[in-house]
Amino acid sequence: MHRKHLSFFLIVCVLSWGMEFSGAQMVPAVYVLGDSLVDVGNNNHLPVSVAKANFPHNGVDFPTKKPTGRFCNGKNAADLLAEKLGLPSSPPYLSLKKNKNASFQNGVSFASGGAGIFNGTDRVFGQAIPLSNQVDNYLAVHKTLVQQMGSSAVEEHFSKSLFAIVIGSNDLFDYFGSSDLRKKNTPQQFVDLMANTLKGQLKRLYEFGARKFFFAGIGAIGCIPAERVKNKTQECNAERNFWTVKYNEGLKAMLKGLKSELQGMSYSYFDTYTIMQNVIQNPSTYGFNEIKAACCGLGDLRAKVACVPVSEYCPNRNDHVFWDLYHPTEQTARIFVDTLFDGSSPVCVPMNVRQLVSA
Repeated sequence: MHRKHLSFFLIVCVLSWGMEFSGAQMVPAVYVLGDSLVDVGNNNHLPVSVAKANFPHNGVDFPTKKPTGRFCNGKNAADLLAEKLGLPSSPPYLSLKKNKNASFQNGVSFASGGAGIFNGTDRVFGQAIPLSNQVDNYLAVHKTLVQQMGSSAVEEHFSKSLFAIVIGSNDLFDYFGSSDLRKKNTPQQFVDLMANTLKGQLKRLYEFGARKFFFAGIGAIGCIPAERVKNKTQECNAERNFWTVKYNEGLKAMLKGLKSELQGMSYSYFDTYTIMQNVIQNPSTYGFNEIKAACCGLGDLRAKVACVPVSEYCPNRNDHVFWDLYHPTEQTARIFVDTLFDGSSPVCVPMNVRQLVSA
């Protein structure tokens, strides 16, 4: 290669790298726990799970233009958060588990499509990794790193790393879809139990080194295409939204109490619900013109049939809030991540993610 061309090539490479990982690395690693909103491919490794995104049209806007196991047209919230922090995306745990030379030091994603705070959501999707098992997998990673790095180095590593937790929607879907669950608990009892069960898992993470936590509250699940299509008016399901708000209130109260219990714990809570409602109620402000229909799917609102290989997808994903009948487009996820990273109270409490990782 000619020297001039080589110089130009190197400049382009450096610029490309800078655009991908904007800014300096702000934390040693990101450890992600959650559901399909942040799954980056764990479910691809579950043989009987029906909650998979390993086929077109998923990934049509991903850098590789190929499906990666993300329930999205492109990058999801986990990818975009990692970018903000100056890190590559945390790889799926199940892909690393099979690789004896894999490193867990740069972050791991334990998230699984269909996962819930409770184990019951596993039944709905044939196979998923519920939160308790995700925490078990983290404990296995912790043990491996202690063997590799030593206890004191591991303690420092995890205390500075970010633990991002995005979960709970599937539990509410499960509750409203199950007569058995509704017989056992009132909605209020159920959302209280969700927050309390989550608290137990957070204590396990804390016991094994986690100190900085990011939590996403549940979004306005009554407004997703899968819920709207059930109504003749195509309006949001008010009951789903009401109990989402109730759960989020319980989650915030639980986190505030837990911080006073656990020395050195700090956290950022993001009010996904409010931002999602802002987007839906003022779409043009955010650059959207389709708030009800999914981009990929079939039937009314492209929500009668999920995003599958025979589905159609919209030519302009950037003007749709929803990618499929459950999940946001990359564009919507980007708005969420920009806000959770640099937003202010009451949307980010008691601080945003930038402040959390800088503390």
